[in-house]
Formats: sequence, structure tokens, C-alpha cells
Amino acid sequence: MKTVACVGAGVIGGGWVAHFLARGMRVVAWDPAPDAEEKLRRLVDAAWPALTELGLADHASKDNLSIAKTLAEATADAEFVQESAPEKLELKQKLLADIDDVTPPHVVIASSTSGYGMTEMQVAAKNPDRLVVGHPFNPPYLIPLVEVVGGKLTRRSAVEQAADFYRGTGKTVIVMEREVPGFIANRLQEAMWREALHMVANGEATVEQIDLSITDGPGLRWPVHGPLLTFHLAGGEGGMAHMLDHFGPSLKSPWTRLDAPELTKHLRDSVVQGCLAEADGRSIEDLVEQRDRAIIAIQRAVRDNHA
Repeated sequence: MKTVACVGAGVIGGGWVAHFLARGMRVVAWDPAPDAEEKLRRLVDAAWPALTELGLADHASKDNLSIAKTLAEATADAEFVQESAPEKLELKQKLLADIDDVTPPHVVIASSTSGYGMTEMQVAAKNPDRLVVGHPFNPPYLIPLVEVVGGKLTRRSAVEQAADFYRGTGKTVIVMEREVPGFIANRLQEAMWREALHMVANGEATVEQIDLSITDGPGLRWPVHGPLLTFHLAGGEGGMAHMLDHFGPSLKSPWTRLDAPELTKHLRDSVVQGCLAEADGRSIEDLVEQRDRAIIAIQRAVRDNHA
């Protein structure tokens, strides 16, 4: 795909614009705010040094950005549409319906929503089968993850088209099998956020202590293996199976205000098999060696960045 329409040019929409431009695409942006173009071009200018350091695609240029005067003009030649309007459900419903009305019928339309399900957003569209969620993380031009999921009226091929498109731009894509409010990463972030607020409110920890507990603790391991594979290593040679069998009872301990699920055999086996599948043949020793090398590299990078 060579031409992308970005509807909404705020922080997220502007981040998408910068990302697509860096991948050598032509971007047509539309935003009703009177100062939208000025802010958008300033955002792209600010992002460009980082994108240049990461590596620009052939023909990547800020000159490939044009600003449309109308929504119809923005989507007229689009091969993919990325909507990034404010998180207001009625606004999303109407805007997606309006985009659907003026966009060529074969084009997939994706929403950057951070919490709404597509099922509740696609209700006013005449062609809801091509509407999907393409949930990015801020800033979209640096953070690779995109969560993709359709609504009840979305055709499977639209979800697959969106996922393929994002992968083609260098994104890491999670295709969700079902809608969950907040998707995956936001739910995990939200759980930590709420527990942090409880600890501050109760005088159990300071803001600095909470941040330090992650940046100099488990946060160093997560870029390498994520939280579940990290616990897989905590089980030693027995892996996740030993971890769950040994520490499973601690799920009943008051270590969080969240209620823990019952550790049924099905849940245990699902987590164990999931870790083995993710390890993909790598032994515990292999994973430990990979983790240690990566953590050293991360610590050095952080130290050098603070120097």
C-alpha cells in the first residue's frame, strides 16, 4: 500500500502519520481543528530524528504528507484508513460511519481506540464488516505493538488485511480472537496502575519507590521475555509447571487488591503449555543466557542515556 489516510491528527494520529511517512508512504491527513496542520507538522518534525536513527524506508520523506480540507478528500485515494479521534463513543460511532460513507468500498478502516470495542463503535456504519480496531501505543512511531480485533459485524478478512498491513510497516501485531474491554496490554497496565494508586493512597509506598521497583526490578526482564516467560524461568529446571505447583497457593495471599482466578488444572496446563510454545524449543538454560545478555545490554543503554 502506498497511500494512507489518517483521520485525526492529535498525539496518536500524528504519531501514526510520522510512522507511515517513515515507511515511505504517502499520507493524507484530516483533522477539523483549526491549528491541526501546524501541530501535526511540528510533531512530525520532532519525531523525524528518532525515525532517522531507526532507519527510514526508501523514498521516506516528510514531503509525502498532505493535509486534506475535507474528510472525503482525505480518503478519496486511500488504500488504508487510520482513525484517531478523541475517546468519545458517540463521536467514534458517527465519525466511523462518515468515513465509511466516503471511503472506497474495498478499503479497510481501522480505529486507534484505546478502550472501546468495535462492536459498539460500528453500529452506525453502512458497511461495518470492514471496520477493525488497530490499537497502537504512544508514540506509535516508536512503540511497535498494535492490537487488532474486529467487532461482531467485522469480516475475518478485514482483520487479516489490517494485520498484514501493519506488519508490512514494521509493527508487531497481536490479532485478538475476541473483544475484551481495554484489549490486552491496557488491561495489564491498568492492573498495575490501580495497585500503585492503592499503595500511594494507603501510605504503603511512594511514587518514586513504585517507579523504581519496576525500572530496576521486573521491568528490566520484561523486554526480553514478558511476565509469563519470566515466571517460567522462576520455576528453575521445572519451568512454569514447577512455578505454579510450588507458588500456586500464594495466589490466595493478599499481594494485590485484585481477586485471583481459581488455579484449576485447565488454567495450570494452559499456562504451562503456553510457555513451552513460546520458548519454542529453547531450554531453561538457553532462556536464562538470553535474558542475562539482554538485561546487561538494557542496563548499559539506560546508563549511557543518563550519562
